[in-house]
Amino acid sequence: MLNEFKEFIARGNVMDLAVGVIIGAAFNKIVTSVVEDLVMPVVGALTGGGFDFSNYFLPLSANVTATSLAAARQQGAVFAYGNFITVLINFLILAWIIFLMIKAVNRMRTSLEKQKEAAPAAPPPEDIQLLGEIRDLLKQRA
Repeated sequence: MLNEFKEFIARGNVMDLAVGVIIGAAFNKIVTSVVEDLVMPVVGALTGGGFDFSNYFLPLSANVTATSLAAARQQGAVFAYGNFITVLINFLILAWIIFLMIKAVNRMRTSLEKQKEAAPAAPPPEDIQLLGEIRDLLKQRA
């Protein structure tokens, strides 16, 4: 069983997955920083406070009289729809940013592939050229 486990770990797929998870975690930090540090301050400046609906709720009990969600939850049951709206808007902004980043990467990849195609092929090595000339001379004799 130990040998099977070693073979499983040594497979390329498991290592690729591990690298993907690590890169994904690092990428998540980058995207989170872009959203929180670059995009949301601009959105907040444009909308006069941003998209923070986290304290929007509907009391489900007559005992709830608080104005903040944390205090209202202590008083009784609440329907806290505001946090969902905030998370949904943040998700949509995040998805849009990831879409733009992937689009830019794909555009760069396409331009690099076009450059590779446009680059002239390197001439064959000298020995291959000589063999080609010998082949052509032999064809002319025959």
